[in-house]
Amino acid sequence: MNEIARRRTFAIISHPDAGKTTLTEKMLLYGGALHLAGTVTARKNQRATASDWMELEKKRGISISSTVLQFDYNGFRINLLDTPGHRDFSEDTYRVLTAVDAAIMVIDAGKGIEAQTLKLFEVCRRRHIPIFTFMNKMDRPSREPLELIDELEKTLGLKPFPVNWPMGSGKDFRGVYDRLTRQAHMFERTPGGAFKAPVEVSDINDRHIKDKMEAVSYRNFIEEVGMLDLAGTEYSAEEVLAGETTPVFFGSAVNNFGIQLMLDGFVEHSAAPGPRDASIGSISPELPAFSGFIFKIQGNMNPRHRDKVAFVRVCSGKFTRDMNAYHSGTRKTVRLSNSNKLFGQERETVDEAWPGDIVGLVGHQEFQIGDTLTENPAIVFDEIPRFPPECFTFLYNPIPSKFKPFRTGLEQLILEGVVQQFTVKDAPSSTPLLAAVGPLQFEVTQYRLEAEYGVQSKLEPAPWQFVRWLDKEGAELLAGGAVHLGDNVRLGSDPAGNPVIFFPTPWALKYFTDTNKKINLFELAQRSA
Repeated sequence: MNEIARRRTFAIISHPDAGKTTLTEKMLLYGGALHLAGTVTARKNQRATASDWMELEKKRGISISSTVLQFDYNGFRINLLDTPGHRDFSEDTYRVLTAVDAAIMVIDAGKGIEAQTLKLFEVCRRRHIPIFTFMNKMDRPSREPLELIDELEKTLGLKPFPVNWPMGSGKDFRGVYDRLTRQAHMFERTPGGAFKAPVEVSDINDRHIKDKMEAVSYRNFIEEVGMLDLAGTEYSAEEVLAGETTPVFFGSAVNNFGIQLMLDGFVEHSAAPGPRDASIGSISPELPAFSGFIFKIQGNMNPRHRDKVAFVRVCSGKFTRDMNAYHSGTRKTVRLSNSNKLFGQERETVDEAWPGDIVGLVGHQEFQIGDTLTENPAIVFDEIPRFPPECFTFLYNPIPSKFKPFRTGLEQLILEGVVQQFTVKDAPSSTPLLAAVGPLQFEVTQYRLEAEYGVQSKLEPAPWQFVRWLDKEGAELLAGGAVHLGDNVRLGSDPAGNPVIFFPTPWALKYFTDTNKKINLFELAQRSA
């Protein structure tokens, strides 16, 4: 198997609390990357989850930053991207989905499809990303498996194919039946789920399976498997890779039930890296020239080093440490020397990488999210989605002597895409207006300013709910002062100097557009030709 064919790059997506980060941890356990699985709750002396590196994540028990984890499994090189579950960080998750070739969707079997799951699924659908589904928490009271399968089809419009089927549920959950190999996998629990679950594999008709299951659970299980077989639906690899069918796996991440079957099924049925759209057309991973794009920037992952990591998805050719590449942002050639692969907070030097791999480049202050790095300057990727902010606040520095670290820290967080910064016309220039998709991003900004830069800050909510960009003609009309803006409607600019206008309410926005037909408003800044 060549280097490209053995790559599998995917993200795990879910609604908060569906068990996404726990599944991430357990896949690392079964992939041999961890010998002892930590849990998000970090009970007693167990350590925090390996993929949650930020101190705030460990305190709150949620993932609020995307993390890249790489490990080898059964001859495959796995690139696993853990993403924020909280809806306020959906923008970071959307960026991560540009860098993957597949997604594992985690669903709480007790709740079914939830709001954030639906939003993330729509992003995957638009990008034609194959989706594998893991029905988690089968060890707890859950909905009927057939009901969950039916919901997948009706709500998401996906054809579900149950690769395995649960043997009982709740306290009667004993294991899963693999419908492709026609073997039953009976699991035993381990203390705290810290070790691989012992498993006994046998034929579905073995007497001891019936003996180990409750009578009602066993009868329901046999009936349901019979119904699925009678339906006669066959597994279609083509439909899975086209994003039309989702293979469905059942299990319990916290107890390690069904994890290995999920991991084995994923690497077998998912695809190697494919072509990517760029300015000159489709770029094949087999193209000799190296190319890739920056989908994430993260500062201060290691508190001992005040540095910045730019995460690059390799799309074609071969990356080698110390190589020279054209940088689309500065239109200059740069040397890519300090290259790393990351395991949570830990780093390891990378000498070479192939399409599908994620490389962390350290120390390039000029890199920005969305930039292309390539040996062929004609290749420019336009992969990164952009979203209009929905929340606004002023951020104050209460200690004048701390102005320099306050400014340095804020500039870094803005570069990472944690928040956006705007300027409001006639407002004090030293008080930045921050904007974000969700308010939790402001809390993270404050926390990181204090933890990483030693500066305190104060938030003052701004009265606006919407920002719209203006074209040159609209900005000139408004600059003349002939147009009445309305109460609390203000003019301003984005960091690139593009003119914007802020609106406090949906009514104010509608009134302005209805009464100023000649002024065009845009949800996002218009790209320059």
